[in-house]
Amino acid sequence: MTAHIPGSTENQSSTTPDEAGEQPEPQPIPVLETPRDGVPLVIDSQRGLERAAAALAAGTGPGGVDAERASGFRYGQRAFLVQIRREGSGTWLIDPEPFDNLDIINDALSGVEWILHAATQDLPCLSELGMWPDKLFDTELAARLAGLPRVGLAAVIENLLGFTLAKEHSAADWSTRPLPEPWLRYAALDVEVLAELRIELIKLLDDAGKLSFAEQEFEAIRTAPPSPPRVDPWRRTNGMHQLRDRRQLAVVRELWTEREHLAENRDTAPGRLIPDSAIVAAARAMPNTVPQLLSTPGFHGRAAQKEAPRWMRCISAGRSTSDLPPLHIPTHAPPPPRVWPKNDPAAAARLQTAKPRLAAVAEKLNLPIENLLTPDTLRRVAWRPPATIDLDSISTALRNLGAREWQIEQTAAVITVAFLDPDPLVEKEKDTATAR
Repeated sequence: MTAHIPGSTENQSSTTPDEAGEQPEPQPIPVLETPRDGVPLVIDSQRGLERAAAALAAGTGPGGVDAERASGFRYGQRAFLVQIRREGSGTWLIDPEPFDNLDIINDALSGVEWILHAATQDLPCLSELGMWPDKLFDTELAARLAGLPRVGLAAVIENLLGFTLAKEHSAADWSTRPLPEPWLRYAALDVEVLAELRIELIKLLDDAGKLSFAEQEFEAIRTAPPSPPRVDPWRRTNGMHQLRDRRQLAVVRELWTEREHLAENRDTAPGRLIPDSAIVAAARAMPNTVPQLLSTPGFHGRAAQKEAPRWMRCISAGRSTSDLPPLHIPTHAPPPPRVWPKNDPAAAARLQTAKPRLAAVAEKLNLPIENLLTPDTLRRVAWRPPATIDLDSISTALRNLGAREWQIEQTAAVITVAFLDPDPLVEKEKDTATAR
C-alpha cells in the first residue's frame, strides 16, 4: 500500500532532508479517512449475523478484529461494537447487544489467525461474547518487540505504511444508539489495514531474528488462563493510601460495595455515581448525618445528593461493624525494593547487579526491558532464588514464574552470573550511609 491513498487527507507533520542542509519544509502525512469499501451497515439482526458469518468463513487469510467498549459510561467492560475485516469478505460491524453471543462468528473464524492491536484489552470482552482466536497476532506487542519508538495503532501505521489514522472517537460512548456515521467510519478504519500492518511487522521481526519471540508472546496471551477473582476489590479505590484506620477502611468497603451494586443495576460506570475521591473523603470525615455528609469537602458526584441516605447508611454500617478489615492483606509478593538493602542486603545486591545487565541485553536486542523480562519476575527470583544457583535452576525458576522460552534463553545466563557474583554496591552504599 502506498502513502498516497484514496479517501485520505494530508496532515503537515513529517519532514525530508534538504540537500543544502537547511531546515526542510514539513511534508504532508496522508490521513486515512474513508474505508476502501465504504462504511458498512451495522449488523443487529440474526439474518445479518448469519450473512456476516458466511462471508467471513468464505474469506481468505487472517482476520483483523477490534472491539469498542463504553468505559467510563457503562458498567463493566463489555463490547458494544465488534469490527472484523478479512480479505475477500470485507469489513463487518456487529452490534453484540441484540444477541446472546457471537458463537456463529467465532465458528466462522475457526482456524483463522486474528490480528488485534493490544489484544489483552479486547480479548476479555470478546470472550464474553463467545469469541476466542485459534491463533493470534498482536500488532501493538509486535511493534514493541520490533523496537518501534511509538506503538499506538496510528503511530505504527504511520511508521510502517506511510499514512496515519484519526483517533478522535477513541473515548466515545459506544453504547450510544444509533451510532453516528463518523464513529462507524472510525471503527471500520481500525481494522482496515491490520493485515498489511501484520506483513510489515513480520518483516521487521524476521529481519531482527525476533519473530519467534513474538510468536511465543502471542501464544502466551492466547492461552493464558482467566485472572482469578481479585481479593477485596474495594482496596483498589484511588486515594486509599490516605487512610490509616481500620474503621475508615470498613466505611470504604461499605461505600464501594453499595456503589458497585447500584452501578450494576443502573448499567452505569461506578465513578459516574460518586468518584473514588468522594468515597475516601467520606471515610476520612466519618459524618454522622446526611447534612454533614453533603457538606463534607470532596464528597460530590451525580448521585451524591440524590442517594445521600443510601451513602449515609453505608457509613453507619462501617462505623458500627465488628468485622474490621486488616490494614493490609497478606501477599506472597516481595516487599518494595527500596527496603531490600535493610531487610535483605544479599537480595538487594542480586537485584541491583542483574538489572543493569538485563538492560544491556534489552538494548542490544532493541526492545523494552519489561518485554525482555517483567520487573516482577526479576524481583521474585532475586528475592527468593533457588537454593542452588546455576543455569538450570534459574531457568526453571523463571519458567515457573511464567517466562517464555525465548526470555529464558536471553536472560537466564545473565541472571545466573549476576546472582553468583553480585556487585557489592549495596553494602558500600549502606556502609557510606552508616558512616555519615
